[in-house]
Amino acid sequence: MNNPANLKYTITDEWVKVEGQTATIGVSDFAQEQLSDVVYFEAAASVGDKIKQGQPAASIESVKAAAEVKAPVSGTVIEVNEDLGSSPEKINSDPYGEAWMLKVTLSNTAELSSLMDAKAYEEYCSKRGH
Repeated sequence: MNNPANLKYTITDEWVKVEGQTATIGVSDFAQEQLSDVVYFEAAASVGDKIKQGQPAASIESVKAAAEVKAPVSGTVIEVNEDLGSSPEKINSDPYGEAWMLKVTLSNTAELSSLMDAKAYEEYCSKRGH
């Protein structure tokens, strides 16, 4: 299982990469592995929308299940990865790279302290039978 050390993680298997005031959001390797072959992606927010931590930010579906992607942080959406609509399989092949989902301008950096680092997230995933 791949969990880059420069990211923060949620208990609902999203990741966030923070660069200055910009946060890039996606789903973890663990999440894509559990879902299996992802066949659909839709952002629940558009550029300019405000999202809140824990609220739905996107939907993904696989041949096995549908999943809601929850926002790991609050902020204003500045970019949506439109490529995922036509190429949702990137979520399986490159969950931390090409398959980023949203970029937001952080509105509350204190929320980052509630997220797990890579080591804590790995331990959390291993307790769930992975």
